[in-house]
Amino acid sequence: MKINLDGQWMRVCARLRGEFGETAYKNWFSALELQEEKDGIIYLSVPTSSSRDWIENQYLDRILTLWRGENAKISDVKILLNEKAQISSFPHPTKKQHDSMTSTPSVAKDKHIVGVTGSSATDKEAACFDARLSFDRFVVGKSNEMAFAVAKRVADENEISFNPLVLYGGVGLGKTHLMQAIALEIQKKHPEKKVLYLSAEKFMYHFIRALRYKDTISFKEQFRSVDVLMVDDIQFIADKDNTQEEFFHTFNSLVDDKRRVVISADKSPAELDGIEARMKSRMGSGLVIEIKPTNYELRLGILQSKLEREHIDVPLPVLEFLANKITSNVRELEGALNRLIAYADLVGRSITIETVKDVLQDLLRANNHYVTIEEIQKTVAEHFHIKIHEMHSTRRARMIARPRQVAMYLSKQLTTRSLPEIGRSFGGRDHTTVMHAVRKVTELCDKDPAFAKNVSVLTDMLKN
Repeated sequence: MKINLDGQWMRVCARLRGEFGETAYKNWFSALELQEEKDGIIYLSVPTSSSRDWIENQYLDRILTLWRGENAKISDVKILLNEKAQISSFPHPTKKQHDSMTSTPSVAKDKHIVGVTGSSATDKEAACFDARLSFDRFVVGKSNEMAFAVAKRVADENEISFNPLVLYGGVGLGKTHLMQAIALEIQKKHPEKKVLYLSAEKFMYHFIRALRYKDTISFKEQFRSVDVLMVDDIQFIADKDNTQEEFFHTFNSLVDDKRRVVISADKSPAELDGIEARMKSRMGSGLVIEIKPTNYELRLGILQSKLEREHIDVPLPVLEFLANKITSNVRELEGALNRLIAYADLVGRSITIETVKDVLQDLLRANNHYVTIEEIQKTVAEHFHIKIHEMHSTRRARMIARPRQVAMYLSKQLTTRSLPEIGRSFGGRDHTTVMHAVRKVTELCDKDPAFAKNVSVLTDMLKN
């Protein structure tokens, strides 16, 4: 049984790495340890309560879904606290560090939570830059060649005519890879420079922590003293007014001092809902570059490049099949390949197209017609005769709230996005709001045939 569990956990990890990317995997999942299965419940452990709380809030639903895909008998996943575990991965602080932070709270000393390089960093090994996400590992095609060229220019030159650089595009198209590549290149060519890379979520975490411990001066010193500030997924701070205010002043301070700022987002600045007009204007004053969805040739090239680096042989027809069928994003494509390789290694089965169809049934089904959350929101809004922006609003009137819940339900059913990602697409809502919407719509479908028919019609419209 333990051997089977280990294999299931390995495949779940491969999916997590593929879906959320190397940085998120390293930050949050690499410290997870499989403990046991008992009465259909999987028990995992992490070294710190902060890690446990974050994973439970942000990722637990997805972990459970993936594990059920491996083993239908699993009913729940629980995360235990294991303080004796050795912490080797960013960003979990050790218990000793946690105690010291509690007794003498200082954001400036919290180097283990953000990626910092440069002579002033206290622990270069704590930086979250992934050496595998370098420029030479980025596969260039028509959809991303402009973004690649601009990122190289930012990393190579001390003075550039534009600031900030904003990279935007859908999930899994390479924004994080390019940002990490910029940081790695600057670190290599200018080791004296202080580069800080973090997600918008972590920026907010630090800001809230600074407010809590009344340590905003240290916060400002840390974030405004860097040579290069890189913030991933800026859309996360939508509707977070206080965080936006602080980020705006940090942004202005750095740009005015001719320090470099690089930002990524899922949409262009002008289309970011819940972001203040002055922030949109400031971001738009630099260079805004879109990374477009990949084409078949680029997807095939990405798969071949990955296999060459890892010295793994997979038949070309299998790669061509994957490149044709999994078109949603690169992260999912690489995750599918990881899953295939892990399966073949564990069960000793050769990788053929039949193997692909057997092992990747869920992904192939989801990619038959790739539906976006934006498409769902637009279709549902038109069906219920409401305006698209009301999908993101805070209005709770039933005529608005019910269509919004239906759109959240369909986003969960028809896309591979996680609950937190879906929530963020609906005006920055929490994942629990999405869970409530899914439960409510499911209950209404069971009780009200007319309502169920409405949902069925919308599902058919979106699938075809």
